[in-house]
Amino acid sequence: MLTTHGRESRHAAGPRIRGVADMSLAEGSQLGPYEILSPLGAGGMGEVYRARDARLRRDVAIKVLPGRFSSDPERLRRLQQEAQAAGALNHPNILTIYDIGTHENVSYIVSELLEGETLRARLATGPMAFEKALDHALQIARGLDAAHARGIVHRDLKPENIFVTRDGRVKILDFGLAKLTDPVAPLEAHTNLPTVQEGTKPGVVLGTLGYMSPEQLRGQPTGNRSDIFSFGAILFEMLTGRLAFRCDTPADTITAILTKDPPELTPTAVPVPPAMERIVRHCLEKDPARRFHSSHDLVFDLETISGGLATGPPMGAAPPRVAGVRSAWWVAGLAGITAALAAAVMLWPARGGAIDSIAVLPFANASQDPDMEYLGDGISESLIMSLSQLPGLKVMSRNSVFHFKGRAADAREVGRSLDVRAVLTGRVTQRGGNLSISAELVDARDNSHLWGGQYNRSSSEILSVQEEIARQISDNLRLKLTGEDRTRLARRITESTEAYQFYLKGRYFWNQRGKGLLKAVECFDQALAADPRYALAHAGLADSHSLLAFYGFAPAREAFPKAQAAATRALEIDPSLGEAHASLGYIRWQFDHDLAGAEREFLRAIDLAPNHPPARYWYGALLGVRGLWDEGAIEIEKSLDLDPMSYFTNVQHAWFYLRRGDIGRSIELFPRAIELSPGLAIGHLLLGQALILKSRFPEAIEQLLEADRISEGDSWTRGTLAYAYAASGERERAARLLEELREAPQATAYRRSLPIALAYTALGDKDRAFEFLEKSYDERDPVLSLLNVDHLFDPLHDDPRWEPFAGRIGGAP
Repeated sequence: MLTTHGRESRHAAGPRIRGVADMSLAEGSQLGPYEILSPLGAGGMGEVYRARDARLRRDVAIKVLPGRFSSDPERLRRLQQEAQAAGALNHPNILTIYDIGTHENVSYIVSELLEGETLRARLATGPMAFEKALDHALQIARGLDAAHARGIVHRDLKPENIFVTRDGRVKILDFGLAKLTDPVAPLEAHTNLPTVQEGTKPGVVLGTLGYMSPEQLRGQPTGNRSDIFSFGAILFEMLTGRLAFRCDTPADTITAILTKDPPELTPTAVPVPPAMERIVRHCLEKDPARRFHSSHDLVFDLETISGGLATGPPMGAAPPRVAGVRSAWWVAGLAGITAALAAAVMLWPARGGAIDSIAVLPFANASQDPDMEYLGDGISESLIMSLSQLPGLKVMSRNSVFHFKGRAADAREVGRSLDVRAVLTGRVTQRGGNLSISAELVDARDNSHLWGGQYNRSSSEILSVQEEIARQISDNLRLKLTGEDRTRLARRITESTEAYQFYLKGRYFWNQRGKGLLKAVECFDQALAADPRYALAHAGLADSHSLLAFYGFAPAREAFPKAQAAATRALEIDPSLGEAHASLGYIRWQFDHDLAGAEREFLRAIDLAPNHPPARYWYGALLGVRGLWDEGAIEIEKSLDLDPMSYFTNVQHAWFYLRRGDIGRSIELFPRAIELSPGLAIGHLLLGQALILKSRFPEAIEQLLEADRISEGDSWTRGTLAYAYAASGERERAARLLEELREAPQATAYRRSLPIALAYTALGDKDRAFEFLEKSYDERDPVLSLLNVDHLFDPLHDDPRWEPFAGRIGGAP
């Protein structure tokens, strides 16, 4: 018999809950070492009391379980097992279990005592502010994740079982206890579970029914994803203030859960971003296989929305190490994302279809600092480069995916536009010495979540982070990739975080072209000062010097030797770097006029980096210059397939047909390139050339004037404009422009001779044209490599001086 301070006592009178317990406990009753202070509530799983633990001098909560548990040894064994598992969690978002026991045939569980209110009580006042709902949702999801990782499923997640403390901490109650109910009980057993809760009459379980998953209602086995469905229903209610499946009768509610989609979240009283709406709908999928694969993925998606700021660092993060140690921790984190993503890619066939193509969208800059924009761009580009190492995987190039930068693009839209099966999105936040990188892989067919990862690190975390990520990579990919593939994927590009940051800035400016190339050179030089053996930085420096010569910002005789030295050094450090082979091939062709040597380098680049579009379209153009137009067209089309949204690839595509002599086709193609980036001049310039060849002079002049405006007086544009005036009969205007071209200050670093030769060609002065062709040869102008297929110079082809000159620059005369 229960005693009160050692004295025999009867229970105080009070309401009893049918089927809950054999008796109610009076204040002052002793339950083992615990003194009952007052009742707190009751439900289908028993009565809850406030009690005092005299041994530790603390107040606790005690749940007294229904009498049927005490008479069933198997249930008691399961109860003890569940309580021990839940007690071992020790997670801040799960009610802490202190003790379990039996006293005079009364079984009980002892837990921490909470001060605050249930989520049900809070929702009685209406929907939450979005930030608060997100904060609560993250805490609930983290608690679920911790429990699911230990094999514990709640199976009765609802607002009544979620408690919000006075300081804002969210706690999940009764974890593991709901699992004690028969998991395959008929529906009637669920709908008649006795319960007492605020705002609900005893015996009514509409609150529970509104959060049950379809598989629970069908009496099928349940697991983690059933909890995720319940979580989605709770999240819907926090955001809207109403049930996701609100109906007048239990039967109608059951039908809605089984067959109907939940209402739209938007518009609601609380503004909800599309990403949150997608999370809710993903949780509430009817088919468990279409929900989040795990609560860990759910946490990742919520943290992505919050930017990792809602409730502090994820639980289980590594503790800080000794400060002040410089490391490549976030380079290793990037490698971790790459390899984990590779694991998801290689394991995808198990989901019903091999993945053969992916688009890595620009990572969003969540720091709200424009100076950090390069960081997200650079991480995306590095992932593209790393994933391109995987065999049989088409990886869309940087230029195509950056078409979607700054847009809230749907994965299905991206998949249709780029013809890919999967889309990777992400965001990066940097604050002081802390960096948070998140990434999510989405099925482009149906927007379903495939994989996600969150990497929150501080600069004090060194090799342990790298080792942890490397171990996860090897575990996931060991059977999917060859040893050589794994070595390529996991190789560390640099040990210097400083060098890597400068490299990312360099590529950021390089992709802007124009005067951005000058900044790119500075950044690559700084990267190499930090790490002289950084092969990718050497390759970036080579590309920058080459394009400075091509665009006229530096004399070719000065720029290309620097480019060649950088590309050669990159290959000395890493002979397998395909991008460096492509850089060297470009130099061999454009500067040395060594077509055979250029072809060898391009083929080697394509073998090592088959997803590198410049290698493809440079090689295709080289084949065209040699007269192998059909073979060249294959490479050009491959580059476009890899890079359909790239301005430069589309320009190259249209240029190929222009030089091949299919002028009409090129005129059809150039507007597509210009549409992708109307603020760049070269598309307008080449379209103007095509229109000249079709004698559509007013249109040609319009395009060339636009190119001249954008380029601020580029000499090549001015030379082509003089050509257009001369061909249209305005010879005086052409002559004046030619004189200005020869005498006026240039927008670029030096005055090129080749545009002047072009203007003289249009005016019919062949002697002066060949004079300036020879000067351009002495200057080693890289555009000379394309002269054999430039139809604007066709008027010189019948001159006996042409064939010897063409032979010096290579290609088919």
